[in-house]
Amino acid sequence: MSLALLFAGQGAQKVGMGKSLYENSAAARALYDEANSVLGWDLKKISFEGPDAELTQTKVCQPALFVHGLALLAALKEKGDAGIADAKYALGLSLGEITALTAAGVFDFATGLRVVAERGRLMQMACEATHGSMAAIIGESRETVAALCAKFDLEAANFNCPGQIIISGEKQKIVDAVADAKANGIRKAMELNVAGAYHSRLMVPARDAFEKFLETIPFAAPQMTVFTNTTGKAVSAPADIRAALVKQVVSSVLWEDCLVSAQAAGATAFLELGPGGVLAGHVKRTNKEWPVTSKSEYADL
Repeated sequence: MSLALLFAGQGAQKVGMGKSLYENSAAARALYDEANSVLGWDLKKISFEGPDAELTQTKVCQPALFVHGLALLAALKEKGDAGIADAKYALGLSLGEITALTAAGVFDFATGLRVVAERGRLMQMACEATHGSMAAIIGESRETVAALCAKFDLEAANFNCPGQIIISGEKQKIVDAVADAKANGIRKAMELNVAGAYHSRLMVPARDAFEKFLETIPFAAPQMTVFTNTTGKAVSAPADIRAALVKQVVSSVLWEDCLVSAQAAGATAFLELGPGGVLAGHVKRTNKEWPVTSKSEYADL
């Protein structure tokens, strides 16, 4: 078996995530304690106790999901899980790409955490400086969604799986596009409860500042095959990984393409390490024959 590890993106977070890992795994506990030290604020308390409004903030939930995913991985390794030794591929949705890169050895834990924390901080600033939103378009082709985006000057932010595409842009344009979609026979269109227009041109200020920040960060070659959201293909050269992380802030997340590429490269099973089981759902909707499991808390291990 050749295992592909999947790491969650923003929106998967929930209050209480990681608490059972902290209480039962010394390896996971060490990462949470280190995270508090690196960040200078109490990630553990917000992750384990909330409130939800605080955990949902972009600058908080991105590092919280990063630490949770790697704490799950550390706890599995600590238990001597045989399947983890077979992990040859790592991929993550949006911020989860940084978790995947850290799992693959591109960054050590502290460096990866600083990268994701700065990304979250900059993206939150961009959200607060603009008036953006996003919407899910369900059951339609990429061509249909592209036409809708062109009509309302919006961008396709996420291609999650067949028939699930997220669009992004200015708030009023999203509202107008959803109304138009419903009036013209699109099966399901719904605005999402998000803080801003992620993976769109409204994130350009975040991208530019993130690019400067990453110039100071050392990148190593990955020890697993990692797939980038920007192309859906494998990426290995440190300079290419850095460029992909910068571009990803404003470009479409080709998540379905990443899953297809991982399977084509030799992945025979997928393991989601994160809350909610959302990514496992994407795998099943991409190809119901692909084996996938999801682990979120200590009992799952």
